[in-house]
Parts: sequence; C-alpha cells; structure tokens
Amino acid sequence: MSYEKLMLDMDMCGALHAWLKGLDVNEDTLAFEALAEKGPGEHMFGCAHTLRHYETAYWDSGLDDNNTYETWSEAGGVDAMTRANRAWKDVLANYEAPPLDPGIDGALCEFIARRKSEMADAWY
Repeated sequence: MSYEKLMLDMDMCGALHAWLKGLDVNEDTLAFEALAEKGPGEHMFGCAHTLRHYETAYWDSGLDDNNTYETWSEAGGVDAMTRANRAWKDVLANYEAPPLDPGIDGALCEFIARRKSEMADAWY
C-alpha cells in the first residue's frame, strides 16, 4: 500500500463519516426561508440561508478537484494520485509530535525494548 492510497482512503473515510451522519429534516434544512427569499426559478447562492450553511452543508474533500474538465486541464491536469502525493508529503513536513509526559515515554520505551528482547525477529 502506498502513502497516496492511504491519503485517498482517509479522504473517502471522511466522506463516509459525513454521509453516515444522515440528514436532518427540519425547517432550516428544508430551506423554506431561502425559497421565500428568492422564489422559484432563482438561484440560491446569494441568499442568507446558503451563506449561513455553505461551509458545513456538504463534505468537502481535501483531495478532489471539482473544476470543470477544461479548467482542470488548463491548470495542468493534476490527477488525484499527484494531489495525494503532495498531501502526504505536506502532512509529514508539518507533523508535530503531541506532548508526551517523559515518564510515560520512558515506560513505553522500556516496554518496547522488553518485548523486542522476548521475540525473535521475523520478516512478516
């Protein structure tokens, strides 16, 4: 398995997590307010309801390119694998280890050393 596949899989898991939360059906999610503000046949992009919800209403992948084919192609046609490659390199470059109590770190290192000494090396 490659790091690129791991990044793509994590992105898909994020989408599934968002989708499995399901949909709330209520006055706000049905957007009656937006329909009353704009009316039939009008786009809803500028209404208050859309502006209030546009950042949280949908799953937004960090790896997808939602441009049209022409725009994507003119911008160099960067495929998902290349975007995933850049993403894992960015994650590693910006990684900061979480704070760990020195006592816990020492105990973990001792445990690892003890377990390694109790087991023969294996290739699998």
